[in-house]
Amino acid sequence: MEYRYYITTAIAVIVLQLLLLNFSRTVGWLFNLSSKSRKIFTLLSYISANTLVILHITRTVQSFRAVALMLALLLFAFFVRFAFILIQKIAQHFIARDAVNRWLKLLYLPALISFVGFTVYNAYTPKVVHYQITLDKPMSPIKIGMASDFHLGKFFGATQLDKLAEIFNQEKVDLILLPGDIMDDNVSAYVAENMQPHLAKLKASLGVYATLGNHDFFGAQNAIAEEIRKAGITVLWDQAVTLDGKFTIIGRNDDLVKKRPSTEQLLKDVDTTLPVFLLDHRPTQIEQHAKLPIDIQVSGHAHKGQIFPANLITSVIYRLHYGYEKIGNGHFFVTSGYGFWGIPMRLGSQSEVMIIEVKGK
Repeated sequence: MEYRYYITTAIAVIVLQLLLLNFSRTVGWLFNLSSKSRKIFTLLSYISANTLVILHITRTVQSFRAVALMLALLLFAFFVRFAFILIQKIAQHFIARDAVNRWLKLLYLPALISFVGFTVYNAYTPKVVHYQITLDKPMSPIKIGMASDFHLGKFFGATQLDKLAEIFNQEKVDLILLPGDIMDDNVSAYVAENMQPHLAKLKASLGVYATLGNHDFFGAQNAIAEEIRKAGITVLWDQAVTLDGKFTIIGRNDDLVKKRPSTEQLLKDVDTTLPVFLLDHRPTQIEQHAKLPIDIQVSGHAHKGQIFPANLITSVIYRLHYGYEKIGNGHFFVTSGYGFWGIPMRLGSQSEVMIIEVKGK
């Protein structure tokens, strides 16, 4: 397991304690609990929630999604309660405090449900983001479709792949790039749900190219790569391919592969007078790549934090955690991802597809 997950787990445990405190106070407010009842409820909440986390950390029970869902719901409960406190502070200057309090209690559950519904909508309703760039090298105009982080599994599959194929067809893309995390750790759900015909719908005149992300390298990488190939998609396993002498596409494995070649090594036999496109799942080496003859890099992984305020953390970790930036002569793109990790919820981010229109000088 990566050290990042230990750090993430530690932060989550600390945040959980604070969210549980807010939750117990909120329940006490909603149901007018006595001091004794509130203390009992608080104790039971802490015991049950932390027991679930301990069972997950010790791998006694596979409960990652349950823990993630619990944290998300507690976080959303905090946001709603915080908003209601602000409303109460303002409204009590115009309306009797008891009346405001009574109405807020009635509206709390509908507001929380609506909040959760909004996050699910963001997870399953992709937006299409367009960019137009000009390279400093001669080339014919092309339109690239880019999507990453599908995490194909129990909660994201055939329907979403059909939608993605429809988007690419409507946009009339010439080339499709998929920079990693195609599967959610393994191929079990992918095979069981017969997703291959749906993944195979992703087609473009210049081809479809993919690399593997960290979730593709949790032990089932060979099976995952083979399933992707069966769908007619070229998996670039630390390699470069040149298309008809027009441009070169390089695909890097995720950095979970500690002995993967450096980008400099992959460029060694590449004609860099041609445009060079790089697929690198994590946007961790953008500043180094900006010094290399790379014209376009596409990445994912960060999910734009997926659920606020995690985007504040990813924005600190990465030079570019989301969006587009031109650094030197290179154009760098990091998508929030087409799917999601763990639970089908997004706040402060949305499922998306990037369309990049490229022309030469």
